[in-house]
Amino acid sequence: MAGRLRAPTGRYGGRSAEERAAERRARFLDAALRLFGDTPGYRATTVAALSEAAGLSTRQFYEEFRTLEDVLAALHLQVNDWAEQAVFAAVADVGGVPLAERAAAIFRAYAANVTADPRRIRITFVEIVGVSPRLEEQRLARRARWVELLCAEADAAVARGEAAPRDYRLAATAFIGSVNGLLHDWNAGWVDATLDEVVDELVRQLLCIVRPTAWDPGA
Repeated sequence: MAGRLRAPTGRYGGRSAEERAAERRARFLDAALRLFGDTPGYRATTVAALSEAAGLSTRQFYEEFRTLEDVLAALHLQVNDWAEQAVFAAVADVGGVPLAERAAAIFRAYAANVTADPRRIRITFVEIVGVSPRLEEQRLARRARWVELLCAEADAAVARGEAAPRDYRLAATAFIGSVNGLLHDWNAGWVDATLDEVVDELVRQLLCIVRPTAWDPGA
């Protein structure tokens, strides 16, 4: 299939073409979350199977997407957007609380969102990996957004005198890898701890990064 088919235009059943397209797209993404995020997984799913799971036709698939990789790309962005929205809501709620409480609220919001549905973790940490150079670039770009968020929080903590002044970009990149790895392993049953204990450990690690032993807040 060289490209997407042209979707019908005009109103039908009281809904515009744009509304119908948005509904179809949402149904395909919901079906992709079920199939890519569980059984059989992205690599074993066909356009026909995805269309059947969505209750739509393959023709309607090609009206919205060119390939299954396009669906996976859109789903990966959606899952990340859900987590990002949860974190931003937590940031807005905590206001000017001390760094330890602020970090706990942020990590708790992120962890609760990505682990609320195990399929989200599989999409973000498993299915997206190694599919193509394009999706690797997208995956790393979304990780970079999380790095930027951590750096912004660290810089704000430095300004408040709660963290040692330094360039946190490298540390944030390494820490994001730890967050993702720990949550993936916890979700897979390899970590014998509650989710709250996982979050507490992440907060302890972050505080060790921004408040090294040699740092003197009064210096």
